[in-house]
Amino acid sequence: MFNQARYNKPERYVMDSFKFESGKVLENVTVEYVTVGTPKYDDDGNIVNAIIFSPTIQGGHYVFFQYQNPFDKFNVNVEDYFAIRIFSLGTPGSCSPSTTGLKYDFPEYTIMDRVNFKRQFLAEKFNIKNILGIIGEGVGGYEVFAWACEYPDEMEFIILLNSAYKLYGYSYITIKSIQSMIDSSEDFYSDEYSASLSLLSITLLRVLFMTYFPRNIIRNLDIDELNALMDDYVDEGLFMDIYDFKSRNDCILTYDVEEKLQNIKAKSLFLGTTGYLFYYPEKDLLPLKDLVKDSKVSVFETSKKNYYDDADNSEIIQEALSFLEQFKK
Repeated sequence: MFNQARYNKPERYVMDSFKFESGKVLENVTVEYVTVGTPKYDDDGNIVNAIIFSPTIQGGHYVFFQYQNPFDKFNVNVEDYFAIRIFSLGTPGSCSPSTTGLKYDFPEYTIMDRVNFKRQFLAEKFNIKNILGIIGEGVGGYEVFAWACEYPDEMEFIILLNSAYKLYGYSYITIKSIQSMIDSSEDFYSDEYSASLSLLSITLLRVLFMTYFPRNIIRNLDIDELNALMDDYVDEGLFMDIYDFKSRNDCILTYDVEEKLQNIKAKSLFLGTTGYLFYYPEKDLLPLKDLVKDSKVSVFETSKKNYYDDADNSEIIQEALSFLEQFKK
């Protein structure tokens, strides 16, 4: 969104403390964030045009977001919105097992902990209690669903792409299997980062490769092509810290907001694409039309025909832009 706008350079803010749902407390909690756009204020000095972005983890259905410039795909006046990407609790940059050095002693956290982490940061840093909206994709959309369900009066809209309201089916089996593989490692609770943990990371990335391409592409690849693409995927993902990965994986296992969807008050746009192994529009998307008041649902056919093609997501982007236009301040 924002006419080839770029995020500003990442900044860091330190909160005095953060209390987890479990009751555990960490002190001197770092939050990494980036912004783009221009804040607008009401008569009381409150920012009224803040949009929070919650991107997916690495994946083939990566549409709305890029690491530093997720707005390049859009064409919106940079003066209209103040967009903030907050690096979630448990991820590098912000407070996480790797950045704190706590590793396996880092407190277990939930999706709601990640939501409250961002809410506390917004209140402390920007004095923001209510936001204009949240845009989420894939696993990043779990926070959007939870936020809108638990704090329905805090936003005017939500936009979600390829995100589900609960973990189930193949997704659950995969995440649960990953948990078991990590738990079976004798070196995970060692103070040294051993070679076996590096090999475990490679194994986990090979499992996650299943989510990277649509099913029609995977079916048409021969073994040599699959091996080459998996190797590339693993090489790109080896920056992943195993302790950050496990804490996030365990967090996702408990995710389910199906019974709270009726709480959502925000105007909602739910978008989905066909063809991915862990995302089924007929199960994850279409029911939302009846489960969430004041919502719109749109399904798009996967445009990628070959792994080397750039997907044409222009229809998805245009749908999001048309929806977003009504909230311009």
